[in-house]
Amino acid sequence: MSKRATIGFSEEQAQLLEVATTFCRDKSPVEKVRSLLSDDRGYDEAIWTEMAELGWLAIAVPEEFGGIGLGLAEVVPVVEQMGRTLMAGPFVGTTLAAQAVLVGGTDEQKQKYLADLCAGKKAALALSEPHGDWDLTHVECKAERAGDSLKLSGRKTFVENAEAADLLLVSVSLEGAPALVIIDRGALPDGALRRETVIDETRRSYQVTLDGVEVSSAALLDPAKSIEALTHLDLCASLLLSAEMCGGAASCIDYTVDYLQTRKQFGKKIGSYQALKHPIVDAHVGYEQARSHLYCAAFNFTQQGEGEVATRMAKSQAGDALSYAADRAIQFHGGFGFTYDCDAQLYRRRSLWCENQHGDAAYHRSKLAGLLL
Repeated sequence: MSKRATIGFSEEQAQLLEVATTFCRDKSPVEKVRSLLSDDRGYDEAIWTEMAELGWLAIAVPEEFGGIGLGLAEVVPVVEQMGRTLMAGPFVGTTLAAQAVLVGGTDEQKQKYLADLCAGKKAALALSEPHGDWDLTHVECKAERAGDSLKLSGRKTFVENAEAADLLLVSVSLEGAPALVIIDRGALPDGALRRETVIDETRRSYQVTLDGVEVSSAALLDPAKSIEALTHLDLCASLLLSAEMCGGAASCIDYTVDYLQTRKQFGKKIGSYQALKHPIVDAHVGYEQARSHLYCAAFNFTQQGEGEVATRMAKSQAGDALSYAADRAIQFHGGFGFTYDCDAQLYRRRSLWCENQHGDAAYHRSKLAGLLL
């Protein structure tokens, strides 16, 4: 990375961090998180409405399209606090869909979709496929022209909140090249959605079958901008996943430290033993390193080259930080740590999900090798 890449924290980020910290702590205590595990929707619709009213969905959308006119850097502290409290819902998917329309949509599509997304219309991303390739340009789902319509086919996997979404942003192969299509949820036939069982039970993930779906050609984002839009989406998702994992790591460490300062063994608090003290310090150092990378990535996100390098570093570091913190939390809680009642389980499940969306640490480091050498 060039010497110009640095870390920064804006006044807007500080304000949003303060508001999001209080909001997420009050609206998503762990008891609420656990109660939503058995809920079909998986999130609280009232809280979603409050987020829209706070303007969070409009943060990274220009004012001319109904947004606030900031950027992804200002979304980061909000998602970080959502990760800290394991808050569920379609916030990230909706934010990313808006970014795709901004980069890859026509002027008409920006006018049509962005204001509604800022106001609370929900969107889901349908980008993953059964082949499991993290390269978003590797698309096997197809779109074929039929007059003024497009006929779709194929399957998408790991489509979060597809059942609750108003819109689905779907990647397809059109005339041999990747393309993006926006589908109204109501256009999917009965049986097109199948709930998936995934490691993170705070998520609602679906397989979406596109066979038989037909949409207007007007739903097709600008084909000339598809690669740019998919590349942008990948980096945006990696940045926000990094924020979510950093928040989760902080909370997991706090949860573990509280236990270490409470539980006694042989007449002493177990946190006084070096075998536990040193690893939790390592976990905290890893978290601080990951958070520094996160806000470096946020600060440099719009810088060509530097933004990609910083984001890939942040994703790899955040994945390691949350994985290690959650693993130590399970171990340090002893036998209780291996039960479902221990909250460390929730953070470990979250780490496994986030690490394997849009590339794990090894994947991003392999990409960094080509960018830095």
